[in-house]
Amino acid sequence: MTALTDPLKFRSGATLKNRFVLSPLTNLQSNPDGVLSDDEYRWLTMRAEGGFALTMSCAASVQEEGVGFPGQLGLHDEKHLPGLTRLAAKINEEGSHSVVQLHHGGLRSMKNPKAPSADEKLKAEAMTLDEVQYSRDKFIEAAQRAERAGFHGVELHGAHGYLICSFLSPELNRRDDAYGGDAERRARFLFEIVDGVRAATKPGFSLGVRLSPERWGIQTLEIRDVAQRLMNDAKTDYIDMSLWDVKKEPQDETLQGRTLGSYFTELKRNGTLLGAAGKIMSAQDCRDLVAAGFDFPVLGRAAILHHDFPKRVLADPNFASRATPVSEQYLNSEGLGPVFINYMRTWAGFVEEPAA
Repeated sequence: MTALTDPLKFRSGATLKNRFVLSPLTNLQSNPDGVLSDDEYRWLTMRAEGGFALTMSCAASVQEEGVGFPGQLGLHDEKHLPGLTRLAAKINEEGSHSVVQLHHGGLRSMKNPKAPSADEKLKAEAMTLDEVQYSRDKFIEAAQRAERAGFHGVELHGAHGYLICSFLSPELNRRDDAYGGDAERRARFLFEIVDGVRAATKPGFSLGVRLSPERWGIQTLEIRDVAQRLMNDAKTDYIDMSLWDVKKEPQDETLQGRTLGSYFTELKRNGTLLGAAGKIMSAQDCRDLVAAGFDFPVLGRAAILHHDFPKRVLADPNFASRATPVSEQYLNSEGLGPVFINYMRTWAGFVEEPAA
């Protein structure tokens, strides 16, 4: 039986000291120009200190035009390097595998929303072929910048309707060129980035991909095929499935009767590791996820509530995250700055209302 304390070996060479992975969590607390803030440094390094085997940044912008939200961490300019270098050094010092998530907002960008095809509802313009290839190259450049900063690897954000995800979606991608049409051509953007990052970075640099198998017009079985192809190609170390709830059934009625995650755990992995995120709040939840066939849990809410969630679970097999709502003071003690705490107020029932 696999234990949460068991190490994980990436095909590119790194070994994670346990099975606990920090989810890439939006927190809005970088500086307006994308330069790392002290609050974001504190938030992430506390998780590395708390025992996470892999500490991943929030979604970091690969292109200024693709910034998706205020206070987003930047990775698109040399001015971001000093802060990123400081962050990587501390995470690495704690024995955690340091990863930056690479992100382009696409049709959810703040300034000039772009998508594979025009979207009147979301006021997004269709990308030209040159723009598609330019954005692809910006992902690759950002990976190189992350490597220069000292990070151990990067994850490509291919979920939640952002740029890579929108190319995968038949609803959002109605192109008739090499980057649209059938499922294989819609996946071309992602696979060219994977190939480019692997070619442009050194051996041993880890590469992961986050996928979501529903919403934004995504077809679950198509994403399963994308995951299988990633595994077959053997260029990625891991796939991080964003499932919202790891025990839920698919939205697609024709696929119900089993969990959404089971469509991915049955794949032939060929050395690619598989993790999942979604309402994992206790030691038992983590064990259940591994027993269901995943290699590692990806922790969001539990990691917000407990910077040392891994250490607590390893010390107490019955550990469960504290109940919400929690106070501002408590969240600050767990490494959240004022901006992040304010953002958490948008999560229903997470932060206590101040006394009248």
